[in-house]
Amino acid sequence: MLERLLDALASLPLVPTYLVLMALSALENVFPPVPADTAVALGAFLARRGEVSVVPLTVLCWLANLSSAAGTYWLGRRHGRAFFRDGRGRRIMPPEALAALEEAYARWGSFGIFVSRFLPGLRAAVPPFAGVAGLPPLKALLPAAVASAIWYAMLAFVGYQLAASWDDVKALVADANRGLGIVAVAATAAAIVWLWRRSRRSP
Repeated sequence: MLERLLDALASLPLVPTYLVLMALSALENVFPPVPADTAVALGAFLARRGEVSVVPLTVLCWLANLSSAAGTYWLGRRHGRAFFRDGRGRRIMPPEALAALEEAYARWGSFGIFVSRFLPGLRAAVPPFAGVAGLPPLKALLPAAVASAIWYAMLAFVGYQLAASWDDVKALVADANRGLGIVAVAATAAAIVWLWRRSRRSP
């Protein structure tokens, strides 16, 4: 269904195209299966055909994505600790695991956020937990902004320069996300093991 939606964007007028691509870029941080990467690459491909402008489109999609990431960060910062200290949240993440999470963000926070913004799925989870861990806004949002800018610029370049057809663009982005997805799974597994071991050591 989402793939058909992306294919249908090619027939939309200019303003709805911008709005739909921005919405998909923002929704990725709330619902990771949304194909924001493919949407941005599609926008760049349409720009190559002269239907949209690639630079404004890339900037607007980046701002939309960053805004939603900042929203999840502030939601986690404001309500996350209270949620995980009481009721169901405490069962999901015991105090020992929360303490280990805070230690992880204190040690690798900015670097981890920067790297995670390139990894499908994982990129959506890191900002809210940075808020839960109490990472300062500058350390949480600046690396996210820089990494997302690099990633979106790369997607725009792929869509605009490297592919002769929309099928080629989809294949390139799918191959990239497949490889990055493997890295994301490995990184997530390593982080879970590390948090479990650290939480067991906590008094």
